[in-house]
Amino acid sequence: MAGRTGDGGQTGDGRTGDGGRTGGTGIAGRARDGLAARLEGEVFTPLDAGYERELAGFNRIGQHRPDVIVAARSAGDVSAAVSFAAGQALPIAVQATGHGIAAPARGGVLVATRRMNAVAVDPLTRTAYVEAGAQWHQVIAAGGPHGLAPLNGSSPLVGVVGYTLGGGLGPLGRQYGFAADHVTCIEIVTADGSVRQVTRDQHPDLFWALRGGKGNFGIVTGLWFGLMPVRRLYGGGIYFPGEQAAQVLHTWRQWTATVPEEMTSSVSLLRLPDVPDVPEFLRGTFAAHVRIAFTGRAEEGERLVRPLRASGTPLTDGVGEMPYTSVADIHKDPVHPLAYHERNIVLRELGADAMEALLRAAGSGSPCGDLMVEVRHLGGALARPAEVPNAVGVREGAFTLTTLSPPGSPDAVLGPMEPWSTGRRYLNFLAGADTAGSAAECFDPETLGRLARVKAEVDPGNLFRLNHTIAPRP
Repeated sequence: MAGRTGDGGQTGDGRTGDGGRTGGTGIAGRARDGLAARLEGEVFTPLDAGYERELAGFNRIGQHRPDVIVAARSAGDVSAAVSFAAGQALPIAVQATGHGIAAPARGGVLVATRRMNAVAVDPLTRTAYVEAGAQWHQVIAAGGPHGLAPLNGSSPLVGVVGYTLGGGLGPLGRQYGFAADHVTCIEIVTADGSVRQVTRDQHPDLFWALRGGKGNFGIVTGLWFGLMPVRRLYGGGIYFPGEQAAQVLHTWRQWTATVPEEMTSSVSLLRLPDVPDVPEFLRGTFAAHVRIAFTGRAEEGERLVRPLRASGTPLTDGVGEMPYTSVADIHKDPVHPLAYHERNIVLRELGADAMEALLRAAGSGSPCGDLMVEVRHLGGALARPAEVPNAVGVREGAFTLTTLSPPGSPDAVLGPMEPWSTGRRYLNFLAGADTAGSAAECFDPETLGRLARVKAEVDPGNLFRLNHTIAPRP
């Protein structure tokens, strides 16, 4: 039924929806009902039964508490929601999967896009189209039969749009670059409620800013991008006992200087809890995990990986020939919601002294309590400018260093590694309220200034500020 409000059923605290009164939100029921009448989707307020269910995102480190949720089903719904928020002078948040939550909405309007999940692949032009709420596993599955792969990230459950707007650093990155580099067209609803088609020729400044500046400029409702001719990989993961972490990580560090661009890899130090979601051999233990994605021949991949295999005694070795549709097996990211801080820095180098510092902070015998400390190898196509320039801000880095920490945990790893930092952070690897003000650290001053000027043109009132915000600057 189009344009429904929440059903007024019983909420978690036993209250009952008010059928269109203020509902404790400070927003008049008449205004809310007027919005609902314009929608294909639904409207929820805190007194409606579906409100809590609609809010639930993957990363539970933060929780939105908006006055109004618009469960959008179309670009028209998003336009109506934005126009409503602008008319009420309310800030706007967006949620597809909730992996990258930053500043939680305390009031305002949340546009939930997960129902907008259409995906289409054109094998002739090697392109894909997705709606706002699509997830990577949908694109991977759609491209697979045609021998085509998207530039997805390590988890196939992440939303395509948010990941791509933040840059998009994945298992094919060193060969093909960032996902944002391959975007050809963006449909976006800006702060005035208008729906714009944005390309290199139409609204070129906005096209530049959206590809790297993330959700600061509006709500993206459609995305077109290129796919890569990748059908299979020599890839997977090798797990080593934690006491062998030092020799494994030092071997990997030296090895990265020798590999071709067709090889993208990372290592992580894992301290996973003893819970059923964790593989039994990793529960409550400390382990090192090497991740491999190589697009060349399996024989060459086996030869390249041989030094890593010889660096310790693996607990398990899952590296081998695999279809690209099994790419999730490389990182084996969590599939169930959990709460974690995500923080990172970009490293300009990772010499022996830097690796020793990392091992002191996060290795065997350290006081580190992070769930994961990960280093990803950059370079290759990730270091080259996009064919159509964009705002992605970490091309000068050699590695990213990222931590996933339990709720309430302070940073204990990144600080000691600052001497080897470029001074930048990667926007997509930031989550939690303590990272909400970190956007300025993700770009050089010139890029940040240009982003702020584009922001002033399309969102001068900073309605889209419930994120890693870039403030408008004329």
